[in-house]
Amino acid sequence: MKFNKDEVCILIPTLNEGPTIGTVIREFKGLGYDHILVVDGKSTDNTVKIAREAGANVRTQSGVGKGNAIIEAFEVIEQPYILMVDGDGTYSAKDAEKMLTPLFLGFDQVIGDRLINAEEGSFSGLNLFGNHMLNLLFKVAHSRDLHDILSGYRAFTKLAVQQMHLKEKGFEIETEISVESVRNGQRIMVVPIRYSRRPGTATKLSPFHDGIKIVSTIYRLARVNNPMFYFGMMGVLTSLLGLLVGVYVLLEWLKPGHIEHIPLTILTVLLIVVGIEIFMFGMISDMLLVFHREIIREIQLLQSPKSPK
Repeated sequence: MKFNKDEVCILIPTLNEGPTIGTVIREFKGLGYDHILVVDGKSTDNTVKIAREAGANVRTQSGVGKGNAIIEAFEVIEQPYILMVDGDGTYSAKDAEKMLTPLFLGFDQVIGDRLINAEEGSFSGLNLFGNHMLNLLFKVAHSRDLHDILSGYRAFTKLAVQQMHLKEKGFEIETEISVESVRNGQRIMVVPIRYSRRPGTATKLSPFHDGIKIVSTIYRLARVNNPMFYFGMMGVLTSLLGLLVGVYVLLEWLKPGHIEHIPLTILTVLLIVVGIEIFMFGMISDMLLVFHREIIREIQLLQSPKSPK
């Protein structure tokens, strides 16, 4: 399918990507994409100079972190379609048409799945395992399988971006985008893409530090997207803690001499009761969320223009 490339903005957030950014921009330019926006996070190398020489429009972000760069870019992009790609040379411009075509067919967002056709050596064993575990957690927490929630190769319609309320400052931004897309009921397509070994600078993502942040983001954002999971997990863990304390109290009481732990017995009851109440609150919140979504859907149907008779 042919589409108007003038309606597409290529968004590239960068931080010290001097070895690769020029090649990335020239590849997209060579395919006919003239609107290329680089949002730079105050690079200390020659990233900005190379990006401008390659023909990109370069802006320096006011905040710090990849999330801030993307949020600031979304506010200034005027084109109706956005293709977001990292500037590290791991993604191929040749996949751009595959990424963008679904948008012109009515989809709101397209996610490039790196995990299917990844080049050998592009992921360490630990990173690959971590990606699969995070995707599984997202599927359980948000009831949607998006295959690769951390992919940096995504395509959006301008309207889909405007529906999102993004706040994450760092590498958690892809996770938040995925959550917001599910929360807004957007039509999402996942397409397999090529993913190459990083040819330039070393990755800035820390597997453990940023991994913990991403897990926290998945769980925290479930509060408004899947309260049954958010409060249910909290309630189950609280009740289990109460049961463990209760088992200890019972074992102590069964010993010769019948050692009693009255305060621990009270704590056991409190933990179990509070855990059950939190779980029930999750069920009620989930019911209210379903009701809220039905109301919003009915309002949208009433506001949609009627076809002429």
